[in-house]
Amino acid sequence: MIAKLKGLLDSTGIDHAIIDVGGVGYLVGASSRTLAALGPVGEAVTIHTEMLVAADSIRLVGFARADERDWYRLLTHVQGVGSRVALAILSALEPLDLHRAVAMGDKAMIARANGVGPKLAQRIVNELKDKIGTAPAGGPIGMGGVVALPTGSFAADALSALQNLGFKPHEASTAVAAAEEELGDNASLDALVRLALRKAAK
Repeated sequence: MIAKLKGLLDSTGIDHAIIDVGGVGYLVGASSRTLAALGPVGEAVTIHTEMLVAADSIRLVGFARADERDWYRLLTHVQGVGSRVALAILSALEPLDLHRAVAMGDKAMIARANGVGPKLAQRIVNELKDKIGTAPAGGPIGMGGVVALPTGSFAADALSALQNLGFKPHEASTAVAAAEEELGDNASLDALVRLALRKAAK
């Protein structure tokens, strides 16, 4: 599982970027929002990734922020929402705006994305509303109404690791926050993940 890439931005296209990591170019599909956030070609970038494994291919989808990746995972679990549609939604809406739209049942806002009609927008609202908590008043909010952990920190990586293991977003966030508080700021990623796993499994 490739969860994150750090390297140099080699090039970008309409719907992808190529990240040079130690001389190996990784082609990563991405939303227009993520592509805009990567900066100029040749600069160092860090991109959160989701690996899509099919019978005949392995693809990477990349995100400038961990909360975008979390929303991608939620969206692609909705029937009728594939990778392309999920990226179109994330191109049209910031995660915070998407959170508000789903929580408030605003299907018209979701339907602004290319390829999303009223019926699909309504299905997204219906299936995700109970999973994300109340509409945030402001500031970055994680899934389930839990305050998001800092992107790029060990805490964010630990949160991603627990979610990849099948823990619900609010369970993972609570466990990682408790582990970070117990271990302190200088904890290694390995120690943080191990303690968070123990706390999440209780």
